[in-house]
Amino acid sequence: MLVCIDVGNTNTVLAAFEGEKIEHSWRVRTDARMTADELALLYRGLLADVSVSVTGLAICSTVPAVLRELRTMLGRYFAQVPTVIVEPGIKTGVQLAIDNPKEVGTDRVMNTLATHHLFGGPAIVVDFGTSTNFDVVGPAGEFMGGALAPGIEISVDALAARAAQLRKVELVKPRSVIGKNTVESLQAGIIYGFAGQVDGIVREIGATLGVAPKAVVATGGLAPLVIENCASITNHEPNLTLIGLRLVFEKNS
Repeated sequence: MLVCIDVGNTNTVLAAFEGEKIEHSWRVRTDARMTADELALLYRGLLADVSVSVTGLAICSTVPAVLRELRTMLGRYFAQVPTVIVEPGIKTGVQLAIDNPKEVGTDRVMNTLATHHLFGGPAIVVDFGTSTNFDVVGPAGEFMGGALAPGIEISVDALAARAAQLRKVELVKPRSVIGKNTVESLQAGIIYGFAGQVDGIVREIGATLGVAPKAVVATGGLAPLVIENCASITNHEPNLTLIGLRLVFEKNS
């Protein structure tokens, strides 16, 4: 099976593909301090539990320290396995129509590739992760740029740290947007506030493009918290980055 690994700032997501179908998937905490041997122990343990035979690896990472250890791990434990790491020189089929292509995260490139493959363009990706990323996919599948906002968990942590009488709360939808206590008031502000942010930014992107996007695709681990309150979201694809990795592996294998 092809195993795709998306290393994010908070979580690492793995998936085992049989053709175009995901047979198994895992989500683990990203720890930039893990060594190559520890990463191998973790990944091989997950794969062994379901008897996955690795025939290929596709990897993208936004954490340089983890990527360095991953390279060591691959040479030590997966030397015979065909591997594609998304970096300069790898064929993605995505034109980076921005000022400095070296600045763009590889996860955003993968989301662009997968979105154009699944839905066409123009389109917008809303990736709810450590930050909330708004990626604009052009008509020909090019990455046109976008917007970056503080993520949900970062915002909650900052509020709890800076306000003496406020605290971290469970991230669930409250009974009403009108909170009857401090916990519900915080939950209402978080859930409905971020939903309003998404709809507002998507509306402004659409106005700037001058054409309605074919799709507004939500992805990322925190997407389920708010998307039911987002009027602008048309599709939810939790495995968008992993699908992009599968497509890149096919282009380069």
